Amino acid sequence: MRRFFLSAMIFLSGLCFCEGAFVAGEKILETVDDELDSSFYITEISDELFAKMWGKSYKENCTIPRSELRYLHLLHKTQDGSTKEGELVCNVKIADTLLEIFKKLYAAGYPIEKIRLIDEYNADDEKSMSDNNSSCFNFRFISHTTTVSKHGSGLAVDINPLYNPYYKTVNGKPNIEPFKGAPYLDRSKNFPYKIDHNDLAYKLFTEAGFEWGGDWQGVKDWQHFEMSK
Repeated sequence: MRRFFLSAMIFLSGLCFCEGAFVAGEKILETVDDELDSSFYITEISDELFAKMWGKSYKENCTIPRSELRYLHLLHKTQDGSTKEGELVCNVKIADTLLEIFKKLYAAGYPIEKIRLIDEYNADDEKSMSDNNSSCFNFRFISHTTTVSKHGSGLAVDINPLYNPYYKTVNGKPNIEPFKGAPYLDRSKNFPYKIDHNDLAYKLFTEAGFEWGGDWQGVKDWQHFEMSK
């Protein structure tokens, strides 16, 4: 018993003498936070970026003013734990919220294979999704309507789309996007990048007010999170 109290006293004394070490540790943590803040940032759409978007994600008939869009630079982890840079264009209304969500996903080591501007795929959704690329803004109308889609207004994000495909029956035939995502329609199976109700992305997005396409009836869009309000 005496040995226990003696050890405790030595430990507490060590804490007192190591106050400088604690201060140094706090400074290290602050430095790490500063480095993260410098990698997670939001800017307006520069002329250089807009030139890359023009005719691709930002089409000539785009009804969303450039001033309502924002560029997000962020970091993300891949399945093997590597850190990669990511880029998104989204609506200014959700820019801050998205940045905080991606910060939390990165801090938790949540795996996202790719986050590249869809313009690198010539704004071709099928190519982007087949490459398991997570994206946001891509101007388009909902099929057979004059209503701008949530992606068209930069208010929806697709996460790891190859493993979380879109599925709907059209005229009795299955419509799968991306088509390569067919093996992942069986949501009872376990596989990498799968989004379900236990998934961290699902929890963070829905807590922030996003609606998940995996909860829809008649159509399933497991990759899709949109701000509906």
